[in-house]
Amino acid sequence: MKPHGQVRRGQLLNTFGPGALIDLPKQAVLVGGLDHWRWITPVRAIAEPRLLQKIRRFLPEVRELREPPVDPDPDQPGGGVTVWQFPEWFITQDILHTHPRYGRSRRLVHRRLVQKNQFEDEDRKKHPVVPVRFVRACPKGHIGDIDWYAFVHEEATACRRNLWIDEQGTSGDIASLWVRCDCGKRRSLASASNPKFKALGYCDGGRPWLGGYHTQEECHELNRLLIRSASHAYFPQLLSVISLPLQQTDPVMEAVTAVWDTVAEAETVEEVEFFSRKVVKVREAIRGYDSGRVLSAIRAHREAGSAGDDVPTIKDAELAVLTADQDPIGRDHPDSEFYARVLPRAMWDHPGMEAVERVLLIHRLREVVAQVGFTRFEAVAPDTDGELDIGVERATLSAETTWLPAIENRGEGIFIGFQREKIRHWLRQSAVNDRHLQLVQGFQCWQQEHPTSQRVFPGADYLLMHTLSHLLLTVIALECGYPASAIRERVYASELGYGILLYTASSDAEGTLGGLVKAGERIHHHLRAALDWARLCGNDPVCAQHKPDDPHERRFLHGAACHGCLLIAETSCEQFNDFLDRSLVAPTVDQAAAAFFPDPP
Repeated sequence: MKPHGQVRRGQLLNTFGPGALIDLPKQAVLVGGLDHWRWITPVRAIAEPRLLQKIRRFLPEVRELREPPVDPDPDQPGGGVTVWQFPEWFITQDILHTHPRYGRSRRLVHRRLVQKNQFEDEDRKKHPVVPVRFVRACPKGHIGDIDWYAFVHEEATACRRNLWIDEQGTSGDIASLWVRCDCGKRRSLASASNPKFKALGYCDGGRPWLGGYHTQEECHELNRLLIRSASHAYFPQLLSVISLPLQQTDPVMEAVTAVWDTVAEAETVEEVEFFSRKVVKVREAIRGYDSGRVLSAIRAHREAGSAGDDVPTIKDAELAVLTADQDPIGRDHPDSEFYARVLPRAMWDHPGMEAVERVLLIHRLREVVAQVGFTRFEAVAPDTDGELDIGVERATLSAETTWLPAIENRGEGIFIGFQREKIRHWLRQSAVNDRHLQLVQGFQCWQQEHPTSQRVFPGADYLLMHTLSHLLLTVIALECGYPASAIRERVYASELGYGILLYTASSDAEGTLGGLVKAGERIHHHLRAALDWARLCGNDPVCAQHKPDDPHERRFLHGAACHGCLLIAETSCEQFNDFLDRSLVAPTVDQAAAAFFPDPP
């Protein structure tokens, strides 16, 4: 079905992608797979060979990245994203009767008995209905309706009498909800939330978002109870790269990149010349260049997108450009995708900045984000190198994944590079090693609860950079003109070096207002404010004294970190607000010896 409604294209990747659940005013729906996306306007491919190369490591059949469809007229048929009605069970909005034993009772009815969002009972009285809140799902992304008859009878049954949901008490807690059949059987919904009861049975591999004949695959997971509107009902798996300037200043390659969506399929000189004659932007881009040279650049561009595994990680390639010994980096041209200038040392070389190696003001950058799959219950983020693990299980977006949805975000940013030797020296200190072991113990506790996770502990150096990134993002947002949720981070901590990139990313001009670059000119002031922020939290001493392996607080991936000091919008954080500890950055009320930035004399 296709109810009228519109969302931004970015939301189709971050929130409402294939398999996502959406509550509409009168119904609930499941977003259809990529096979059910329709374009009225021509399909626009997004050229980003480096991202496509990484995706092909685990999805080799993917040939291109596409921008989601635009629906210029909601009443015009044929375009947009198809959605399917889900779930198929409804519950009456009004209470049909009250019983001293059962409490307030609402009728549970199947879609077959519902017309125009109303259910007609045996007395021909009509009752408004809403989709039931509860469905079943598994961590692999499969989803389906609960077999309410089998649930209440605790076995497969032929009984098809009336079903009710009884509400006892006023708390709204799931323990106060019971499913009842007119035959006398009755069962608490709380049993469905406890895996040991296996109340919902095993998953049947249902993939209703794909539609047609592709709705099931083999699965041996236990079903889990899922509330449709819960925050863990849908986690898109996203992979992103920053578009890098061509390190070889080849004007032909730059021209080919500018019109790649048009010339990508060219195989011969004649085809290059054909595009030049028929397409104005191609003719303008390659004017004056030999057609054979243009064809060579097209082939080189194509090979870069299908290279093997012997290539740098996503972040290593970015770090190599951000730390390149040149100024400026990229071109100051409206069509340029990356342009940055080094901030002269004299402007930021103040006390407290001894560990900083360079500051880069990025006036223009382009981020390309693609969705490669999704999960439920637990999010799967890229690792600290920006890569997605090949072995991670993900729900597919379509029956045959030959393309993936992607968006382009343009913005500005600040890069702060740190001296590698100073961080290496800090890592060798005994107090840092002791704190590192405490954080590892917390991570081991987390691993026991997530035995199938591929995550690895990133190390104290990454936690240092990640925590400092959150602190800087928070203080810079106070005066740069952007809300904190509009700023994103990329943390670099590897053998190649250390650095923090804070950048805006918007699909329109909102991400290029200039405020972030202007704030970078006062980076010494912001770093000092960030360190002051790190030393004392409004929740101290509780925050500072938190033990990562504390079984009661269950914040196993946090050291001294909480909503009062470090946690930011999850859309801004590359690790979903995990792996944070203030005590590695600055002295706290509980720990001082492990701080990278000691108190000033």
